[in-house]
Amino acid sequence: MTESPEQDPVRPLPRIAAVVEYCGTAYFGWQRQPDTATPGVQNRVEEALSAVADHPINVHCAGRTDTGVHATAQIIHFDSDAKRSAQQWVRGGNANLPADVRLRWAQLTHPEFHARFSALSRRYQYCIDNRPSKPGLFAGLHSWFYRPLDVHLMQQAARQLLGEHDFSAYRAAGCQAKTAHRHVSAVSLSRRGHLIILDITANAFLQHMVRNIAGVLMAIGCGDKPPAWAGEVLRSKDRTQGGITAPPDGLYLVGVDYPGRFGLPDLPPRPF
Repeated sequence: MTESPEQDPVRPLPRIAAVVEYCGTAYFGWQRQPDTATPGVQNRVEEALSAVADHPINVHCAGRTDTGVHATAQIIHFDSDAKRSAQQWVRGGNANLPADVRLRWAQLTHPEFHARFSALSRRYQYCIDNRPSKPGLFAGLHSWFYRPLDVHLMQQAARQLLGEHDFSAYRAAGCQAKTAHRHVSAVSLSRRGHLIILDITANAFLQHMVRNIAGVLMAIGCGDKPPAWAGEVLRSKDRTQGGITAPPDGLYLVGVDYPGRFGLPDLPPRPF
């Protein structure tokens, strides 16, 4: 009997890369959950792609976002010998996805590509709605801080986080990463009317790292702490020195960078 492609180690299944955009408000983070009453985004993506492939699909992602966190460019890969075009994966997948999850593109990629392990860097944006009264629109999509924030002080503080450091003071107490060393290659803050955008890129991120950075920067921006405090917290390597964890509402995974040999298309960051 001829072996199926799944059983033949010489013939790996074709590998498809895709990008997923989602609103994380209704989901228990990205990761697949055993209880589908509180699903992860991964549950819904795998169900949709399995319907298109007509066989079970297991998806790997670039970064496992937490409960309530959103993405405009979550990169995934999966293996399938189903004869489907890129358009069929996207249109068929979207036809089977809920309205708050969408595939933006899909394409055949190199069999060595891995959405997580091939990534060179990840980029997040954190959006703060900075005005006295809580907005009625964009609930769950923007964070909110009622006290006036000084973006220049926040930027001055954020520059101390550039480079490679031990970010133990900026990770969740329950973070299971083997090392807290991360390299932040870019960080900036900008104001657009009442919105303040924290834009940060690193080789990888620790659990709650961006939200803890945002919490520290907001304490500095409102004048509770001086800009030097961001560096003091970093050097302490002690999470208890860092203050509050900012809510997940305003956090978006907006980009993942890969070596050019994989030929993945560039996606402009959204939604800001």
